[in-house]
Amino acid sequence: MDAPSAYRHCEDIVRSQARNFSYGIRLLPAPKRRALSAVYAFARRIDDIGDDHGAPPATRLSRLGDERERLADAAAHPSDPVLVALADAAHRYPIPLEAFGELIDGCEADVRGETYDTFEDLLWYCRCVAGAIGRLSLGVFGTSDPDTAVPRADALGVALQLTNILRDVREDGLSGRAYLPAKDLVKFGVTLKRDGDGRLLDDPERLASLIRFEADRAEEWYGTGLKLLPMLDRRSAACAGAMAGIYRQLLKRIKADPLTALDTRTSLPAWEKAAVSAMAMSGVRR
Repeated sequence: MDAPSAYRHCEDIVRSQARNFSYGIRLLPAPKRRALSAVYAFARRIDDIGDDHGAPPATRLSRLGDERERLADAAAHPSDPVLVALADAAHRYPIPLEAFGELIDGCEADVRGETYDTFEDLLWYCRCVAGAIGRLSLGVFGTSDPDTAVPRADALGVALQLTNILRDVREDGLSGRAYLPAKDLVKFGVTLKRDGDGRLLDDPERLASLIRFEADRAEEWYGTGLKLLPMLDRRSAACAGAMAGIYRQLLKRIKADPLTALDTRTSLPAWEKAAVSAMAMSGVRR
């Protein structure tokens, strides 16, 4: 498969599957949009393998190992459109493809059902599955000061992942996953257990306090991560700003009504996502 066809395949994946990511990526100039689409498409492949609950854990771990090996020589797979596009993008931009290895590490932890005792433990996971994406994206965006920019890109990824975790507490709980640090649950006297009707058994005030505590923690990571934007060119800053803005709006909704967030999956309507993207493109910062 030639590179243009491979990129079109990746962009189709973004359009059809990236509910939030696509609002930012469309703000990039075409060459960077194509490259970041390739990054997203491979990351999506890894996530989909990890989330394939119809397959036994051993099968998923084996498939993740196969993708790790294929990534090591992406250019050696001319019939795989995602790897063709990714190899071409890595030739054009300083994309740290080794960061995908950390994403695979995080997905393997998901498959094994690992839980996290402390926030430092959870931070390792966040840096694997989202900080790595921040660093991969920075390779496409470009910066004149990578020593300063890389930690900020990592922090922005952590902020987005913490928001994801808070948004998906109910969904993850129903699938048997638990991400919030065990010591935080003990601190607030919360178990997150539900009765037969799916209602949380914990005291509502304690639940709300826990979620607000974690939301404040995520907000601190946004404070560090958003310092990346002035280090990027205007279109790249708009892309990162749009994605961060959408997730930060989600975080604000969760913090404003924690109990509702625990019972339903918080989301933004399309018009609000588009508005955030337009503001990012115009240089307005929330």
